[in-house]
Amino acid sequence: MAGAGVLEVTDANFDQEVLKSEQPVLVDFWAAWCGPCKMIAPAVDNLAATYAGKLKVAKVNVDQNGATPSRYGIRGIPALLFFKGGKVADQIVGYVPQDVIEEKVQKLIAGTQAA
Repeated sequence: MAGAGVLEVTDANFDQEVLKSEQPVLVDFWAAWCGPCKMIAPAVDNLAATYAGKLKVAKVNVDQNGATPSRYGIRGIPALLFFKGGKVADQIVGYVPQDVIEEKVQKLIAGTQAA
């Protein structure tokens, strides 16, 4: 279900791909049965393309990977977590329009460049 530039992440490689990433990371927690997850997917894919090289975009299927969502207290999906320097910098739970997500992405990236 991941588009171009979007990485499928599992419990096994989450630390390596997300927490140890030098770039900020947007992680989309989703499931195949989740309608709002399908609605938000194109926005996530667009952001992956728009911010390629500045932002890593990953998806975690909560049905196949239970440890990571419980580690971050994910109770509702879709849930978007924004990671920076291995820590959660921001999050969105539920469906929101792409511009709301993009605003958070821009803040995340702006903070990276200033550091």
